[in-house]
Amino acid sequence: MRAVIQRVSRAHVDVGSRRVGAIGPGLVVLLGVEAGDTADEACWMAEKIRDVRIFEAAAGEQAGGRMDRSVQDIGGSVLVVSQFTLCGDCRKGRRPSFEAAAPPDVARPLYEQVVAHLRGSGVPTETGEFRAMMQVELVNDGPVTLVIDRRRI
Repeated sequence: MRAVIQRVSRAHVDVGSRRVGAIGPGLVVLLGVEAGDTADEACWMAEKIRDVRIFEAAAGEQAGGRMDRSVQDIGGSVLVVSQFTLCGDCRKGRRPSFEAAAPPDVARPLYEQVVAHLRGSGVPTETGEFRAMMQVELVNDGPVTLVIDRRRI
């Protein structure tokens, strides 16, 4: 499982002319589910998204300008967007291979588990629409962007 996490001041996702998810300050998570991923990876990823400290402490706190707070600490929200293209391999040729991506019938429940874990831990969580062509618009705050990949640990 691989995620690109972006700290945002606001974001939304549209499918056609329909807005399907929107958040204020928080995180946009582009989530790719790979073949072989399990419910354990979904739980691990949700906890990592919830707990990663990439927000600065509030004015007057003793953090010295460091990123010391999580999305949960700041009362932020998360927008999770499925993105199988994160599993693409561009090492050979000019067209990416998506063999590493989990098939939709495997990927959807794992994507939904990540969302359910986030919601279950009290983090307001919005989503895109699985397997839809989406337009994602965001204001990256910082900019701060991280890649989290369980297999690269």
